[in-house]
Amino acid sequence: MDYVASFFDSRSSSWSYASLRNFNKLSSPVQSHLQKVYLTLAAALLVSALGVYVHILWHIGGLITSLGFIATTAWLVSTPSTPAEEGKRLKLLAAAAFFEGASLGTLVEAVLQFDPSIVVMAFLGSVAVFACFSGAALVARRREYLFLGGILSSVVSLMLLLQFSSIIFGRSAFMYSVEIFGGLLVFMGYVLFDTQMIIERANRGDYNYVKHALDLFVDFAAIFVRLLVIM
Repeated sequence: MDYVASFFDSRSSSWSYASLRNFNKLSSPVQSHLQKVYLTLAAALLVSALGVYVHILWHIGGLITSLGFIATTAWLVSTPSTPAEEGKRLKLLAAAAFFEGASLGTLVEAVLQFDPSIVVMAFLGSVAVFACFSGAALVARRREYLFLGGILSSVVSLMLLLQFSSIIFGRSAFMYSVEIFGGLLVFMGYVLFDTQMIIERANRGDYNYVKHALDLFVDFAAIFVRLLVIM
């Protein structure tokens, strides 16, 4: 009991209001890197919103844009992280965000026709969830959430196996709920994990802010889609 009490006491003290404002444990280069990552992420989200809007106007979203997202993402990941390639990587990130937005446009358009307020609520909910979990990773002890990587990968593998089995045996309402709610929890965990991985890589000299923004963009998009479906 003493151990349990001390555990919760330590957690409550780490989550004080003062701790939420204390980023002094992050070095200046890491703080500058995180600012660039989040600014780049914000720009990617704006481009993705443009992709949604273009789909609503001209209905370009579908298989082609989904393949375009995969292709540009793979191209971005394989592009060397050098100053000479920075402009190219930013363009690839913008293209990937646009393709992802156009691909999501079909779902967003259907929800807009049903109730436009759901899209706004899902987006604001995604922002709130992302900010809370990413902020938690920023104020947590170094490497505290890196153990989630193996767990999350295993859960994703299990969910892919369940999806494959549903193709053969059919998809039940229960399985669909597991995919939606389970996927939401998984990507919440990935926000924690990816944020701390970005910090750890930056501490080791990896300042590839474009690639790091892409990681967080994928997490945000996945959370947004699942909140949209749930609502």
